[in-house]
Amino acid sequence: MPVPTTTIGSYPKPSYLRLPNFKPKQHDPTRAYSEYLKIRSEEDQRLLVRASEEVVRHQVEAGIEIPTDGEMPREHYIYYHLRHLEGFDFVNLTEKRMRNQAWHARIPTLVAPVRPRQRFLPEDWRMAQRATKRPVKMTVPGPLTIADSVADAYYRDERALGAALADAINVEVRALADAGCPCVQVDEPVFAREPQKALAYGMEHLERCFHKVPAAVTRVVHICCGYPAELNLEDYPKADAKTYFALADDLEQVGLHAVSLEDAHRHNDLKLLEKFPRLTVILGVVQIANTRVEPVEEIVERLRAALGHIDRERLIAAPDCGLAMLEWDIVWQKLRNVAGAAGVI
Repeated sequence: MPVPTTTIGSYPKPSYLRLPNFKPKQHDPTRAYSEYLKIRSEEDQRLLVRASEEVVRHQVEAGIEIPTDGEMPREHYIYYHLRHLEGFDFVNLTEKRMRNQAWHARIPTLVAPVRPRQRFLPEDWRMAQRATKRPVKMTVPGPLTIADSVADAYYRDERALGAALADAINVEVRALADAGCPCVQVDEPVFAREPQKALAYGMEHLERCFHKVPAAVTRVVHICCGYPAELNLEDYPKADAKTYFALADDLEQVGLHAVSLEDAHRHNDLKLLEKFPRLTVILGVVQIANTRVEPVEEIVERLRAALGHIDRERLIAAPDCGLAMLEWDIVWQKLRNVAGAAGVI
């Protein structure tokens, strides 16, 4: 039985789409919002549909069984979501150091209670799902990661802010489920940066994101250890990989089906997989910030090593994280090799 394959989230945007590509540590929310506001014409919307369909087909043709929408409508994987919530000021930005001081930026300020507005992700999912009969996974930023990415001038209490965010996210996740979306992934990279906060209240808020979501919807959390500022850096600040061990027991107790972990840029001690006797593990087997294309044989070797520590039916192969930093041809080669390796082990 082949090991299933998936992608994690973002994809490089086609040149015809008037939205910025994701650039870690160079994001200006105000400038990005001005670009986001420009895509309002009928032609822009047609191009957005085209892009969503193309990225799904690109993944499927590469052999990926569970594609994502590539986050085509998003100018940023967190702030796009926040623009659809009440409470955030994207004009009066606040300077803040985040991710354990690894990232400094001017970011949106929370000035009022967090409340959902109209549902928006169901239409993003429908746009992508129309391109394939394979199940399209949708991604949502998690409460702890959002809280770390904004300046809170209202609650002034990260636990209270996280609870409000979880409730607002839950409204959107339930709307996705009602629309027919088969798989929802909450992205919580800050779990790896702030494991104490993750254990104190982050897990509770993560579970709240899926409150009253039907059991048929696959529930995933993605926990990566950080993007570099540019491609092909051999050494850059990342969260301590040992935090995966610290989080594992609690992740097993949260109502999830799968946990997504990076492993390609920096190999884990694969005994980590034994810490997940119930959960499926989505294991990163290709790097997302390096243009080197990992050969099939190298991926096969790592997957075989992983199977020494986890049941075959609970292992899924994937990239480490989102693919937005890479060019389409590099993405194609990497995904083809992931699919090729997963099909032969």
